[in-house]
Amino acid sequence: MKKKLTVAEDPAEMVPTDSTNEKQDEEAPLKAKRSKPEGADGEEVVYQPVKLSRSDLYRPPTAEELNQLKEAESLFHCSLLKMKMEELLKEVALRERRKQQIDSFIQTITKLLQAVPDSPEVEVSDLSWLSGAVKIPFLLVPKTSKGKFHMAPPASVDLIGSYPLGTCIKPRVMADLAVTIPADILHPKDVINQRYPRKRALYLAGLAQYLTSSSDIGTMRYSCLHGNRLRPVLLLTPPGKDSSSFTVRVHACPPPGFFKPSRFHPQRNNIRTEWYTGLQTSQSESSEPPTPHYNSSVLGDLLPRAHLQFLSAVSSQCSAFADGVALLKVWLRQRELDQGAGCFNGFLASMLLAYLLTTHRISNTMTAYQLLRNSLNFLASTDLTVNGISLAKDPDSTAPSLAEFHSAFQVVFVDPSGHLNMCADMTACTYKQLQHEASVSIQFWDNPTVDGFHALLMTPKPMIRTSDHVFQLCDLVKLQFSCKKLNLLSELMDHSGNYVQTVLPFILSLLQQGLGQRICLLTHSLSPDPEWSVESEAPKYKAQPPLSFGLLLRPELAASVLERGPPADSPKAAEFRQLWGFRSELRRFQDGAITEAVLWDGKSTCQKRLVPRQIITHLLQLHAALPDSCVRYVAAMVDDVIQIGNEVPSTGEEESLLVVQSYDDLSRKLWRLEGLPLSITSVQGAHPALRYTQVFPPQPLKLDYSFFDREKTQRSLVPKDGKPCPAYITPITVICHMEGSGKWPHDRLAIRHIRTAFHIKLGELLKKHHNYTCRPSPTHLDVWKDGLVFRIQVAYHREPQVLRESVNAEGLLVVRDNEEAQALEMATIHKPLLTSTLHGLQQQHPCFGAVCRLAKRWLGAQLFSEDITEDTADLLVASLFLQPAPFTPPGSPQVGFLRFLHLLSSFDWRNNPLIVNLNNHLTAADYTEIKNDFMASRESLPVMFIATPKDKKLSMWTKRAPCVQMLQRVVVVAAESLKVVERQLMDGTQMQDVRVAMRPPLDAYDVLIHLNPKQVPLLSQAVDPPTVTFSRGVVTSGLAQSGGALPVIDYNPVSLYLTELREAFGDLALFFCDPYGGTVIAVLWKPKAFIPAPFKTSQVSARRVEVRGEEVNTVPNVEAILEDFQVMGQGLVKSIEARTEKWSF
Repeated sequence: MKKKLTVAEDPAEMVPTDSTNEKQDEEAPLKAKRSKPEGADGEEVVYQPVKLSRSDLYRPPTAEELNQLKEAESLFHCSLLKMKMEELLKEVALRERRKQQIDSFIQTITKLLQAVPDSPEVEVSDLSWLSGAVKIPFLLVPKTSKGKFHMAPPASVDLIGSYPLGTCIKPRVMADLAVTIPADILHPKDVINQRYPRKRALYLAGLAQYLTSSSDIGTMRYSCLHGNRLRPVLLLTPPGKDSSSFTVRVHACPPPGFFKPSRFHPQRNNIRTEWYTGLQTSQSESSEPPTPHYNSSVLGDLLPRAHLQFLSAVSSQCSAFADGVALLKVWLRQRELDQGAGCFNGFLASMLLAYLLTTHRISNTMTAYQLLRNSLNFLASTDLTVNGISLAKDPDSTAPSLAEFHSAFQVVFVDPSGHLNMCADMTACTYKQLQHEASVSIQFWDNPTVDGFHALLMTPKPMIRTSDHVFQLCDLVKLQFSCKKLNLLSELMDHSGNYVQTVLPFILSLLQQGLGQRICLLTHSLSPDPEWSVESEAPKYKAQPPLSFGLLLRPELAASVLERGPPADSPKAAEFRQLWGFRSELRRFQDGAITEAVLWDGKSTCQKRLVPRQIITHLLQLHAALPDSCVRYVAAMVDDVIQIGNEVPSTGEEESLLVVQSYDDLSRKLWRLEGLPLSITSVQGAHPALRYTQVFPPQPLKLDYSFFDREKTQRSLVPKDGKPCPAYITPITVICHMEGSGKWPHDRLAIRHIRTAFHIKLGELLKKHHNYTCRPSPTHLDVWKDGLVFRIQVAYHREPQVLRESVNAEGLLVVRDNEEAQALEMATIHKPLLTSTLHGLQQQHPCFGAVCRLAKRWLGAQLFSEDITEDTADLLVASLFLQPAPFTPPGSPQVGFLRFLHLLSSFDWRNNPLIVNLNNHLTAADYTEIKNDFMASRESLPVMFIATPKDKKLSMWTKRAPCVQMLQRVVVVAAESLKVVERQLMDGTQMQDVRVAMRPPLDAYDVLIHLNPKQVPLLSQAVDPPTVTFSRGVVTSGLAQSGGALPVIDYNPVSLYLTELREAFGDLALFFCDPYGGTVIAVLWKPKAFIPAPFKTSQVSARRVEVRGEEVNTVPNVEAILEDFQVMGQGLVKSIEARTEKWSF
């Protein structure tokens, strides 16, 4: 890095050897480098290095250079962040060529618009002057409306919005044109009863009709400004290949100052009940309900030119204004907050910066980076739902006060005129989401261990990946019944019949009240701006996509089945009963209190996780007349693939807890054993089930002895011939460290003998004191307890060191690391430590284990579990909880699983280490050290590098796998799975089967070995379990016992067969299988194995000889190999399918 910088800053640049330019070149060597001057005869000049004196070469930095260095040091974590931001700004800025295209297209449109012909005057409701092809972009409800209308050329055509201001950015390039409707078309009383909005829509339709005949316009469509149906716009694109590069949005506006702003006071009425309902009423104008939203829609059309002037004046004083707005827009876009009804759009972002500049909260000399940071700081700390802000310096006497704005709108941000609330359509929930996002961004921005730039501006945050629970309101037409039930006629008039936007704030406050402390945040999707052809009718409100809602849960409270209310005699009891209806009942508690309470259903953890669903469906049905069929809850759809239990469905939490409790009991009993020659110093679990991350945790079993034969000497059971393979019993590994003593031998074989003696002694003592059935062996002791098998391995802390020592020929002691010592260290030190650390993480985050189980189920189903091992997968998931930026830690298994797929598919494994800061032991200095070491020795390190506090340099968990090709495959499949799952979860019209992401694409493999389901012991765990099940020697009724004969332990014919295949043919092929009930082994030939090799007698295994002239080569004998597959797997292999002929003979 330093080297590059020195080269770039070296003043000894390459300049032409042209004597006439010498003086000029010395002054501006940088310019000379970039331009390519030519000689008099047109030939290119040859560049030579300039000879500089020593004083010039080591000239001290200028004041400007010092300032830049100082700024990079104080403002950014590193100068790299500054460079990244500058690159991003270059990336989103419009190129000159694009600007020229836009300018020329705007000139064309302006000329066309000025030639619009006049038309005779007709009634507003008479649409006969419009040709049949072009329709009016407005829902004419009610149909009748007073007034006259005729077409005429616009009074003026002006550029407004972000393009002339210089804040327009890619990828959605939009230039806005304000077309002024001539004053004689309008009438001062047109603000009443939608007359002005209808004339505006008619004027746009007239323009569209005229423009259809022009070949200079590409496509023409209607849309609405930020989803507001009262403000339709005309979208024009250029013809030809540039049609997708930018869009011109045509707004029809009244002449400036045509309507008095005081007419649009939020407490005034401009839509009469009698006109809207068609019913005679005796209401006077003063008793009519106010129409603040309608008023602000019309007023918004009066002010765009004034807003542009105001923003231009502000931006001219702050050089970084445009860049600051661009960064803020990118930040908003990644969080899906900048588009749709009630969004925080680019205009509001510009106004926010203008507010901060005019109130001197930020200075005109600040950089774009500082503007963004201060804007986020302001948003995080200022609640505009309580304390609105205003840009008006000295508003006139008719302007409403902030209190009046607050009484009419949920979020208040007043424009410079003092009359318009620019956040009129925004709900309080959207602003709270904006605040939450800003405060989260500021938190991780200040964290030197997080890549702030990537998390802040480069990571998209769709709702399905951000919120813990998501649900949708489908069949939006039913919201009309909600309006009726909630008695919202005046609000419906105010929103001009848009029942979706009318009901939304009421539904949000109802859910906020019902969910209370269970959630940190309630968010909702912003209805997208509809777009439709100029030849189609305006779409109905029900045509928009379903409304989505996101919940950010408080894990400790979200799953509570009890909602405890106020005491029976409290005045608030009636309020509680009114909210919960028939679900509320009086209950007496153990502390003697008698209170109102609501009890929700839920026995297992996975049922309790869905208590918010019960609350939401109950409240919506009770208060908003929305039936269950309208609510599509997508919070736990993916969890099905790890569900176990028929009566009470479970995702493994209860089963894992049983295993941990049984292990704790065994651990206590081991500690208390007396009669051992050495005392036990530690008992540690080293199995995924003991950290809640085993995909299908071991379940206590009660054996059916008639299913087995007995082996007399060992008192153990053996499988019977002809019967299905018995149920698989997982041995749960427990490492038992014995104390150090001078009596331990220093010979590796002697240590093994001593360990075996300890296994025998432990078995005898456990049998004697607790009557556990035990079977000792040289490597471990199996203990049958509570229907589970624990595999105890005695460990001696110096044994790895002994394995590293050897005596050479000269009799000297040599210490050399080897694989045997590393494997022992991994099994007895690292795995137990990882298990206890991740067990602690599960206590902090209750859904950690479930996310691990889902992630590993996906890896297994996609045949990747050999490459990304259980420990690696658990560490990958742990990183999502320990460094969730830009998110918060996952609060449900599904969102954790989606983020796991996103991490796999988007992390830059080639250039970055994944640092998992277990127990928060790593400091910022450690992060820097890990990254520097990683970059220095990248080529010799594993392709997937995972660093932990105990393993900063080697990535021992991924040392053996995956290889480059397998990691590439994992990345591709993870990206595709994420796309499929997210599309299914968010789109109810898709086929609803999330298991699609768990079914591997088998067309990439060369040979498929189909297994006999009868001999696959874990068949019931398959992604698509078969309808036919086999008896596997287990009794379902009754409690599991500890004594009796020892069962068949760790017997899985599939994994044993796989091991044999890899040993015999590992040099020719790769073998893949789903460890959880997979009935297919997929085989991929290694391309190098099929290159003909010279004949050697030592290398003819599985090969056949080919003689060509004098050359004698050997190639793999595929037919014989396939036959060997069948022979080796006799009884287990059902059939072998050769899919491709990728080999050559």
